[in-house]
Amino acid sequence: MSKVFKKTSGNGTIALYLGKRDFVDNVDSVEIVEGVVKVDPSGLNNRKVYVYLACAFRYGSDDLDVIGLTFRRDIWLHRIQVYPPTGGSEAKSPMMESLLKKVGEQGHAFSFQMPPNLPCSVSLQPGLNDSGKACGVDFEIKAYIANAPDNPDEVIQKKDTCRLMIRKIQFAPANNKAGAKADLSKQFMMSDKPVHLEASLEKEVYYHGDPITVKVQINNETNKTVKKIKISVNQLTSVVLYSSDTYVKEVCAQEFGETVNAISTFEKSFQVTPLLANNKEKRGLAVDGRLKDQDTNLASTTLSQGEKEMQGIIISYKVKVTLTVSSGGLLGGLTGRDVVVELPVTLMSPKPAGDKLD
Repeated sequence: MSKVFKKTSGNGTIALYLGKRDFVDNVDSVEIVEGVVKVDPSGLNNRKVYVYLACAFRYGSDDLDVIGLTFRRDIWLHRIQVYPPTGGSEAKSPMMESLLKKVGEQGHAFSFQMPPNLPCSVSLQPGLNDSGKACGVDFEIKAYIANAPDNPDEVIQKKDTCRLMIRKIQFAPANNKAGAKADLSKQFMMSDKPVHLEASLEKEVYYHGDPITVKVQINNETNKTVKKIKISVNQLTSVVLYSSDTYVKEVCAQEFGETVNAISTFEKSFQVTPLLANNKEKRGLAVDGRLKDQDTNLASTTLSQGEKEMQGIIISYKVKVTLTVSSGGLLGGLTGRDVVVELPVTLMSPKPAGDKLD
């Protein structure tokens, strides 16, 4: 274990230790969250020590808490008592053994198993004048000293707590499948025959920062001209709490000047690359959750089993191919219309080399 993450309470009575802060969601299961709490019994005054793991949706700044409003909703929370110990000792992983060895005799181990239907760590990009913590889904481990685990009437002072933020992340699946395909035939005023558009993706999954290859095939049987081809990538952010709302933001768009004359065909592959660097000023854009000032990227597609409804923030992407069609003559652009198809695409990060997913 190369690094240990530690946070000590203000009074020095308890300290929280983790061997890592990124936990991988393999869709059907999530890595177990393990840690150790160091407890100095002399500072407890007959109280107990608890630790919880919470997945929460934050939809407002901490600054607003002072007026009695908490802009945070727990999606999932599980708490356990670590001191005094309540049960027998369980089998310990090598990481847990290493943490206990580092902490010494005052160390007390804990572990949490997150359910697979929780969202991943996601932040919504703040505006230029926004302050405080970003809105989004985050995961927090908090150790605290109290008389009872969850008594609303008990005031727990900040000096009796310590906490560390962690991330729940997903990586791209090892096996990449063929990409999506879509086609559409559309007829226009004053034309008996249609424009037929077919678009397809080279593969299903693309890594952040890699160009997306889109194959476009056009069969123009009309007397009109396809003036230009536009390819864009949209991020769809579904916020599922009390109800479900979906927000669409364009993260990449490129126009190509190729024209397709009347009664002719066309076939070509185009490439577009959605990057966070080109979307830094878009308020509300979803990005992968980060710890402190880490670099990040556009939020990864959310993979799920689809059996249980997931709450929080769910991310998906679509590639949109738009043909602008118009005819010549007196009516010109008045008789023009767009031909549009959309293709689902998965954007994710690759699993780090040598990383073993249990």
